[in-house]
Amino acid sequence: MSITDPIADMLTVIRNAQSAKKEKVDFPASKIKEEIVKMLKTHGFIVNYRKVEDGKHGILRVYLRYSKSKDGVISGLKRISMPGRRVYAAKEKIPYVFGGTGVAVLSTSKGIVDDKQARMEKIGGEILCYVW
Repeated sequence: MSITDPIADMLTVIRNAQSAKKEKVDFPASKIKEEIVKMLKTHGFIVNYRKVEDGKHGILRVYLRYSKSKDGVISGLKRISMPGRRVYAAKEKIPYVFGGTGVAVLSTSKGIVDDKQARMEKIGGEILCYVW
């Protein structure tokens, strides 16, 4: 069975693992997934990640972060641009996620960046997902 939207699948795996209180989660690796996971680590949504070699494409292992009350740090993950419906934002119209407390992940000509960096560099792009 082929996956038509691997990024949405990755976000769903993370969302489900966090609701099940899992310590870590594994999914097939790709460059774009690794960049998104790196963004999650930079913003403190996950503890860490690493790429595990399996002789094929590799596996990304993500270690989830929880608060002291055992609640997940990630309140929500939402896929915005999908294979059948691409969503782009010009540099002036990059959205704020929950008034700036969340992060919008964009694919731009300068790579995968968050909304703050895209505003700072004055570049627009495809909105991949929101994390809050």
